[in-house]
Amino acid sequence: MMRSYLSASRTRLIVTAVVATIVATSFPVLNAGGKRGAKDTATRHASKLDRELQKHSNDHGETLRVIITSPRGRGPAALEKRRAHGDVIGSEYAVVDAFSATIHAEDLEALENDTDVAHVSTDAVVTSDAADSSGAVEPSTLLETLGLDAVGTEGPTGKGVGIAVIDSGLERGTDLNGGEHDKQYVFAGGPRQVAPYDDYGHGTHVSGLIGGSGEGSQGDAEQTGRDGKLHRVKVRVYRGIAPKARIISLKVLDANGAGLTSDVIEAIQFAVDNRERLKIDVINLSLGHPIYEPGDSDPLVQAVEGAVRAGIVVVASAGNYGRNPDTGVAGYAGITSPGNAPSAITVGALDTRGTVSRLDDQVAPYSSRGPTWYDARSKPDLVAPGHQLVAAAALRSSLYSQWPNRRRVGADRKTPYLTLSGTSMSAAVTTGVVALMLEAHDEQFKAPLTPNAVKALLEFSAIALPGVDYLTQGAGALNADGAIRLAASVDPSVPSGAWWLATGVEPSTTIDGTSLSWGQTVIWGNTVIWGNTVYFNLDAWAQTVIWGNTVIWGNTVIWGNQTDAVWDNPQTWASTVIWGNTVLGLGAADDGTVDWSSVGPTTVIWGNLNP
Repeated sequence: MMRSYLSASRTRLIVTAVVATIVATSFPVLNAGGKRGAKDTATRHASKLDRELQKHSNDHGETLRVIITSPRGRGPAALEKRRAHGDVIGSEYAVVDAFSATIHAEDLEALENDTDVAHVSTDAVVTSDAADSSGAVEPSTLLETLGLDAVGTEGPTGKGVGIAVIDSGLERGTDLNGGEHDKQYVFAGGPRQVAPYDDYGHGTHVSGLIGGSGEGSQGDAEQTGRDGKLHRVKVRVYRGIAPKARIISLKVLDANGAGLTSDVIEAIQFAVDNRERLKIDVINLSLGHPIYEPGDSDPLVQAVEGAVRAGIVVVASAGNYGRNPDTGVAGYAGITSPGNAPSAITVGALDTRGTVSRLDDQVAPYSSRGPTWYDARSKPDLVAPGHQLVAAAALRSSLYSQWPNRRRVGADRKTPYLTLSGTSMSAAVTTGVVALMLEAHDEQFKAPLTPNAVKALLEFSAIALPGVDYLTQGAGALNADGAIRLAASVDPSVPSGAWWLATGVEPSTTIDGTSLSWGQTVIWGNTVIWGNTVYFNLDAWAQTVIWGNTVIWGNTVIWGNQTDAVWDNPQTWASTVIWGNTVLGLGAADDGTVDWSSVGPTTVIWGNLNP
C-alpha cells in the first residue's frame, strides 16, 4: 500500500482505497483491462508520456493522436522531425509551445529519447459537463438568490464585456439574437468562420445562462418597490446573468457533446490571439477530460494558464464525478482537466433547492470534489447554482430531441427553453457574474482587474456552507452581490502593498431578509488565508503570477490560523471507500485488488485514513 504523511498531525496514515468508479465508469477510455504487470515507479514518473500513452508503448501498428510539447524554442525542430518521419501534423499552439500530430505507437520510444520533446500527451476526448436532471428552478429565483435584481432595472448587465464560450456552438433565437451571435468559429478541422449553429445544444444553454435576454419569457409579476408598495412589473423569467454581454461562440464539441483536446487548445489560442480584435475578456470552459498527468505537463492546463497570463479570466467546470453513479456514494478527486489549472476559476455545482433563501443550499451530490490528481491542489475554487436551471434551447439539437421532458416554453408560447443540471451550468452562472464584476469595475476605474484579482474577490465574498469541507465547496457559494460590490471598490492603480479599496465595503449580503456574512477566505494553492487579504493590492493578484505559487504577502495580510486546505481534518472528507477499477487506469485484478506497484510517489490516492 502507498503511504502518506500528514504534516498537520505528524501521524503516519495508510491510504487504503482509491476514488475509482466515479470517473472510470463515466469515461470508457479509462476502463482498465485487468491487472498490469509491475513497472519501476521511478521510470514511470520520469517518462515524458502521460499515463494513458504509457499503456500504448507496446501496441505496434496502432495510430495515436497526441499533443507534443517542446522545451522553449525547440518546437520547430521537433515538428520537422515528425513531418520527416511521415507523421500527420495537426496544428501548432504558441500558447503552450506544442503541436498536435497523429503518430504510430512504435514512435513513442523515439519521442521519449528526443531532446526536442518535453512531454507527449494524449489528444484526449473532452465532453460537456451537464448532468442528469429533471424539474426546473425559475431563473428569477436564481437571480434573487445571487443577490441580483430579478427585474433587471438596477445594477450592471455585462455591457461591453466579451465572453468566449468554448463549447458545442450557439443557435440564434429570441433570447440569443444580438451581439456576436451572427457568427461562429468552428475548430474541428478548422478554424473557420460559419453561421452559428449548435447540433448538441449544450453551448446554447450555457450561453443562455450567461447572457440570454429572457425576451421570450417576459411576463407580468408583482414586486415591492422602494416605497414599500407592490407594483406590477415586467419580469423576464428565464433571463441570463449578464444579458448585455457579447457571446463569442467557439465550437469544439460535436452533436454528441464530444471533441478533442487539440481543438479546445486551438480555440483558446484563437481567443488569446484575437483578444483585442474581438474584445475577449472571459473564457468559459464547461467541459473536460480525465486527468492523465500533472498540470505542469498537461497542455490543456498550460493553455489555460497562458490565457490567464494574457489577461483573460478563465472559468472552468469542476466535473460531475462527485459520486459513484451506481451506488450514489460520495467520493473525492473527481476534478477534470482543465478544472485542475491553478489559475482557472473552477466551479462546482450548488443546488439552491428552488428557494431564494441561502439557508437550505446544498452542494449537488454529483459535483466533483478535490483534490486534483497528481498535484493534490485544492479544488473547486467555489460552487455556484447549477442544478435544474432553465435557459435558451437549441431547437435543432440532440439534447432538445433526446429530452422532451426537459423542454420549457416561454411566456410568448413559442420560444424554446431547456432544463439542464451540472457544473457546466455552474461555470456559466459564474461567468455571467464575472461579466457583471468587470463592467462594475470598469465604470469606476481605468486600470483593469486581473484574472487573479477577480478570482480572489469571488472567493473572499463567497458564502461558506456550514459543515462542508473545502474540497467540496472551495471558498463557498457564489455571492454575486458581494463580488460586484468588491469589484466596484478596488483600485488597481495604487502601489503594490497599498490599501486599494476606494470605498468601504460591508462584508455581508442580505438575501431573503437574512444577513449573510462573507467567508472572507482566499484559498491560495492549498492554504486558506483569512483576514482582509483582498483589501490590499498584493503581488499575488498580478497577472503574471500563477495562482498558488509562492509570493511575498507582506505585513498587510491577517493570516489567522493558517490551514492546509487538503490535509485539514481529513476525516471530514475521506470517510468513504469506493472500490472498482481505478481512475487513470491504475488497474485492478479480478478480485478487486489494486496493482500498487504502478502507483508513483507523486500520485495521491484518496480514501479511508487509518492510523
